[in-house]
Amino acid sequence: MSLNEVHISSLVVHVMPEYLAPTKATIESFDGTEIYGESEEGKLVVVIETENQGYITDTIDAINQLDHVLSTALVFHQIEQNLDDEADTLK
Repeated sequence: MSLNEVHISSLVVHVMPEYLAPTKATIESFDGTEIYGESEEGKLVVVIETENQGYITDTIDAINQLDHVLSTALVFHQIEQNLDDEADTLK
C-alpha cells in the first residue's frame, strides 16, 4: 500500500482592483494554482492543488507578498489520502 496524498486548498485573495490582471497572471504562474472566480472589487478565489502541504503554505506566503495584494485568507484545506488504493477498489 503506497501513501498518495493530494492537498487541496482554497483562498480568497484581495488585490487592489486596478492591478487585478497582472496579479492574476502572476498567481496563475505558480504550479498547481488556478483562479476560479473574481470580483470587480479585486477579490479572487484561488485553488491550490499539490502533493505537499509545505508547498501550499509557501505559495500562500508568496501570494501574500506580491505587490498590490492586500490580504490572503485560507478558507478551505482538504487532504485526500491513499488515492491509489481507492482507485483499485473501484475497478
